[in-house]
Amino acid sequence: TLSEGGLSETVAHPRDILHPVVLHKAHGFLLVHNHPSGDPAPSRADRDLTKRLAAAAQLLQVAFLDHLIIGRPSPRNEGYFSFREAGLL
Repeated sequence: TLSEGGLSETVAHPRDILHPVVLHKAHGFLLVHNHPSGDPAPSRADRDLTKRLAAAAQLLQVAFLDHLIIGRPSPRNEGYFSFREAGLL
């Protein structure tokens, strides 16, 4: 667990997320978090964090494989959002 938040948002810093990636000399990483509200649509903060992580990963020459947001399935979504599948990563 890198960050815990409330119903609407949490604060995660790229430094904290990438620390174990660098520590373990990983070639790539996947970021996964949930939205307790059940709606997996990315927030502005999710989009901003993804952009910052992508830039940092590029500098570190580490593959940022995907950022997944887990929610609940509904008629409008499959219960998750993938930045890679959406073409945002």
